[in-house]
Amino acid sequence: MNHQKSSGNHIDVWRLNVVRLVFVSLVIGLAWRLADIQVINPDFLRNQGDARHLRNVSVAAHRGMILDRHGEPLAISTPVQSVWFNPQEIKVNATQIANLAKILQLKTNTVANKVKANKRREFVYLKRRVSPEIAQKVTQLQIKGVALQREYKRYYPTAEVASHLVGFTSIDDAGQEGLELTYNDVLTGVPGLKRMVRDSRGNYVEGGEQLKVTKHGQDIQLSIDLRLQYLTYQALKTTVNKFNARSGTAVILDIETGEVLAMVNQPSFNPNNRRGLKANDFRNRAVIDLFEPGSTVKPFTVVSALKSGEFTLTTKIDTRPGTIKVSGHTISDHNNYGVIDLAKLIQKSSNVGATKIVQAINPEQLWQDFSAFGMAKLTGAYFPGEAMGNMPDLQTWRKLDQATLSYGYGLNTTALQLARAYSVLANGGISRPVSLQKLEAEEVPLGRRVFSKDVMADVLAMMEAVVKPGGTATRAAVKNYSVAGKTGTVEKLVRGSYTEGRYVSLFAGVIPASKPRLAMVVMVDEPQGEQYYGGLVAAPVFSKVMTSAMRLLNITPDNVSTRQLQLAHK
Repeated sequence: MNHQKSSGNHIDVWRLNVVRLVFVSLVIGLAWRLADIQVINPDFLRNQGDARHLRNVSVAAHRGMILDRHGEPLAISTPVQSVWFNPQEIKVNATQIANLAKILQLKTNTVANKVKANKRREFVYLKRRVSPEIAQKVTQLQIKGVALQREYKRYYPTAEVASHLVGFTSIDDAGQEGLELTYNDVLTGVPGLKRMVRDSRGNYVEGGEQLKVTKHGQDIQLSIDLRLQYLTYQALKTTVNKFNARSGTAVILDIETGEVLAMVNQPSFNPNNRRGLKANDFRNRAVIDLFEPGSTVKPFTVVSALKSGEFTLTTKIDTRPGTIKVSGHTISDHNNYGVIDLAKLIQKSSNVGATKIVQAINPEQLWQDFSAFGMAKLTGAYFPGEAMGNMPDLQTWRKLDQATLSYGYGLNTTALQLARAYSVLANGGISRPVSLQKLEAEEVPLGRRVFSKDVMADVLAMMEAVVKPGGTATRAAVKNYSVAGKTGTVEKLVRGSYTEGRYVSLFAGVIPASKPRLAMVVMVDEPQGEQYYGGLVAAPVFSKVMTSAMRLLNITPDNVSTRQLQLAHK
């Protein structure tokens, strides 16, 4: 009996010891685990937790603004949200995918396939730059692994008014065309970096630790005066539509500084909505397209004549009978102008008179003078793809080449290049590079003298007659202001031959003529109908724009009658 009782007690003690051993083992295990976490290897679980709830997130830098000379915005960046997902975390059912796709205006299969195809990645864009309303609806779905990221979208307040000049950016905010491309390095910021905490749904909690400061892009201020840009845009568009022309271009330069105050092309495009557009639609014709300038270069020929010493203001040129043969080719005027002087040559735009000038002077000097005006030279504007133009090769220059150059055939130029040449005329023979950025007074280059001031003044005075009764550009006149200019009507060279019925209509002028401030070139490509002459198509654009420009810039009217008296007694 006692033996049995002793045996039972032994079993109870053994069981108690087992329980004690298990309990002690658990305590030792917990103590060891605690020591491992807190002392031996404290970083492991912390890193695991951080990996699930902390992320180093890139903080987008907004792109610098593009402003006009008065601070009006031409390109700005606005904050938007983009929808992204983590394929390793997203768990969506068919209903959730369908709802998400519907909100983003995507096909359900597109969303589902995108999730399946990117299982090894942690970040995939689902849709970039969505509206605030769509972003809010995505958030309300509360789908784990789907989140929003702040980005910036480029917006162009002036739409198509300055589109060819300003250009546009890609969806990643990198400059692709125009000045957005030229100044991309300056405008582009440097993204920052933040350590952010995520909640159980994968959304980032506000705040976070700043690891790298965001550096936003710099603003740039253009030389463009948005008021003149609008005026030019409206006048050019009206003219291109009126004459059903293929295209048109207009450029305005500040003669005193070389700054571009307006640069417009038609047809234009809206950089805020580029769907359906082609690369050709983005071309800035004012800087890239080449054309033969025609009679707009005759003032350059007269400058060369006066500079040579072979001609004076009173030299007579016999243009009878209104035609002349050079190397078997007939060069003709619209009428037989008889015996004329240099002023009449410019006023009536005599091809025969211009040809007789180059036959009497050193051909090499003529070529050098055209070059001094900036023909076949870059303007200094630094616009992407700017065309340099070309002139005949001096080494293989034939007499016919010399003759055609005198009245603007056989060379190619751009509207901007031609405007720069007219600014040399108006600026007393000083050549300056063109600037598309606003220049402070101390930044304006001194320029380089390429012609004498007296010769420029004489030729500019002759050019005033072009806009007066009897001239070819009476429709370029501006009330209360004197205008010096020249028309051009050029047959287009198509596949190696000049095509009748296809013309380029031109007018280039400066205002006020007595103290020039602005130079403007207007080019209209292939106006339809019987009125295709530069004086009828392009000249009115100059008049319309400059009538308002003089008032906006507060330029004092010049006394035309006094000016005429001074010229008469010279």
